[in-house]
Amino acid sequence: EFTNRAKKYWQEAGVSEKINLVLAPATETLQKCLDNGEAATFDFAFIDADKGNYDNYYELMLKLLRPQGMIAIDNTLWSGRVLDESDQTEDTVAIKALNDKICKDPRVTAVFMNIGDGLTLIVKN
Repeated sequence: EFTNRAKKYWQEAGVSEKINLVLAPATETLQKCLDNGEAATFDFAFIDADKGNYDNYYELMLKLLRPQGMIAIDNTLWSGRVLDESDQTEDTVAIKALNDKICKDPRVTAVFMNIGDGLTLIVKN
């Protein structure tokens, strides 16, 4: 249902030939792109999915991004829970770990923004 609605709008916008809809686990899809020789060909990625896999998506996308390509990651403040040391839920711990990793990652330049639930913009060096 939702894909048919999206296809309608892609058609109206004249971009349907530029979109490849894939309904599969994202890690598998991203790895297939790498296996197909698409490393360093992507300009942009938006990550807003299962929080436990955020780090996997980040690492795979870094391989797929061209230099100066950008990743936007949503929910990086996680309603402030990333600041609560007592919150050890799986999603919160995963987001905290990724935030810490991004801050120290020499492969990227990043900006953390307090827009909505937190948005991190990352540019591959």
